[in-house]
Amino acid sequence: MSRVEFRVFATPAEVAEAAAEGFVAAARNAVAAHGQFVVALSGGRTPHMAYHLLRTAPVPWSQTHVFWGDDRAVPQDDPASNAGEARRALLDDMDGVTIHPMDCVALDLDAAARDAEAELRAVAGGPVPVLDLVWLGMGADGHTASLFPDSPALTETERLVVATTAPDGAARLTMTYPLLNAARQVTFLVTGADKAVALAGVQAGDPTLPATAIGAAQVTWLLDAATAR
Repeated sequence: MSRVEFRVFATPAEVAEAAAEGFVAAARNAVAAHGQFVVALSGGRTPHMAYHLLRTAPVPWSQTHVFWGDDRAVPQDDPASNAGEARRALLDDMDGVTIHPMDCVALDLDAAARDAEAELRAVAGGPVPVLDLVWLGMGADGHTASLFPDSPALTETERLVVATTAPDGAARLTMTYPLLNAARQVTFLVTGADKAVALAGVQAGDPTLPATAIGAAQVTWLLDAATAR
């Protein structure tokens, strides 16, 4: 049974502060419990704000492994790269952290997805690794990670990472429900009035919205007032 909590803040900056605080707590608890912290990050404006807060936070970076819930098939120096954004804003300056970006420029993205699965298992065990924390966003269409409405990736039950295509035709790599829902904790960082209708649908259990199917042990939604109106 998933425990779900909704927390509402006045501004996106306050959402970012809460996300950073939760990141530190999850990291310290994970290291105390089993010697390492395995986290999957997301892209977006609010995570970017949280990255700057984490630069001076007491995170046990030398015991931290960083993955990404999804990424676009672009080089890391492309502004659209989730991994590149996190590296520039935070990770490249943190001593000891181990990062595991997906190979988003591989000629064979399906093979890159399988390699990402193998790397996850090498770090966190398997057959389905248990991540300590996953950050997710949500789009106005209810998508999360790169799990879009009507995508074949939504019905994947065995693969943990797959190559997929966004509605605009762009290639991506994404974690799937079997991996995301095995996490100890999932935190949604969602801001903006354009997400309000989708949020209401998720709260109502609308099965056509991919974010509705996220059912990790603990799911926490960090929302700004515009989203939660």
